[in-house]
Amino acid sequence: MSYDFVLRSCDLNKLNSMTKYPSIPTYHALGDRGALLEETVIFDGEVILTEKVDGTNSRIILLPDGNFVLGSREELLFAKGDLIGNPALGIVDSLKGVASCLPQSQGCITVAYLELYGGKITSASKQYTSEQRVGWRLFDVAVLTDIETLFDKSTKQLSAWRDNGGQMFLDEAQLSKTAEDYGFELTPRLATVAALPTSIQEAHEFLKSILPKTNVALDEGANGRGEGIVARTNSRSAIAKLRFEDYERHAQRRNQ
Repeated sequence: MSYDFVLRSCDLNKLNSMTKYPSIPTYHALGDRGALLEETVIFDGEVILTEKVDGTNSRIILLPDGNFVLGSREELLFAKGDLIGNPALGIVDSLKGVASCLPQSQGCITVAYLELYGGKITSASKQYTSEQRVGWRLFDVAVLTDIETLFDKSTKQLSAWRDNGGQMFLDEAQLSKTAEDYGFELTPRLATVAALPTSIQEAHEFLKSILPKTNVALDEGANGRGEGIVARTNSRSAIAKLRFEDYERHAQRRNQ
């Protein structure tokens, strides 16, 4: 028998915890005071490189009872049918209409993770727009099954489950198909490579060559500096981020 999910009677704290996006590790491990270490995330097989957009992490949570919930990285902000939503970061205003057009999740919870950027969302918004335009890009989708078992866990257990890879994310082909079905644009796919450079300096040079400017500027007046890249295997079994800020800070420390 399938679990009879009803949004209005579910534990929202647990729903929030099980659908949060896990932290992506840096490709080179972070040491004391932000210094980079030579230790890297290990990739087994080809590596897909996508642009990391500097905005705010947003969630569209599609539920099996036909409802949806919008969330920021940390909080739930709005549910279908609410008269008042949390205005934080403009997520509800930007995504409420989008979410209302998406299909119902059948027998599971589907979470679309988007980067909402531009406007006045972050200090980096000027890199993407000079006219305070707002955009969003899909970067991951998780599908949560066995819902009853998840809701039987405590929020502490759910946090540990999430942080230890409990969520099931779509692979690259599935993610591309879902983006097409939803009418969403993915974060830009930059290249697929056999391997990443392992030294800190070579990785920094590689980052500069692969992302000389952002690919998601919203108008011609944007400053155009990209934040960095996300590297992942096709199955998403390994994932890491490479940010200009981290490598520039490391280079400055080394030259002091």
